[in-house]
Amino acid sequence: MGRELLQATASGLGRALGAAAVAALALAPVPAAAQSGNFGLELNNLEDIDGGCRLTFLANNATGVALEQTSYEVVVFDEAGTVAQRLILEFGRLPEDKTKVVQFLLDRSCTRISRLLLNDVEECIGTDGAQLPYCLDALVTSSRVDVQFGA
Repeated sequence: MGRELLQATASGLGRALGAAAVAALALAPVPAAAQSGNFGLELNNLEDIDGGCRLTFLANNATGVALEQTSYEVVVFDEAGTVAQRLILEFGRLPEDKTKVVQFLLDRSCTRISRLLLNDVEECIGTDGAQLPYCLDALVTSSRVDVQFGA
């Protein structure tokens, strides 16, 4: 009988410790890297300037994580829908919950652009220097102009 009591006590102790561990994990703070929100890129405006086209983007970092360096590979399609140019657009540092306006100048008129394809993430680096998935996994694109923009 003493042996059965010892086994029952050990079994009950194991269940109690397991339940305590699950409760502790549920109450533990979530690390910043596990936060989720979205990373918004909006093509806000196109403006013809001296034979070129100025692209204005709004970048909104609502991921909950500060980004030290962000850049994207973007493909420009001409008015016929043919790939015309490949660019690396650098958005730079984007603090947590920050919206930033970034402008780029292309060497073609705006009327010669039919679509911008966000092809890939070139850089998405956190403040600790680590490559992060947020710039693509949490990406939401939009356009306020007649040029299609997205992934």
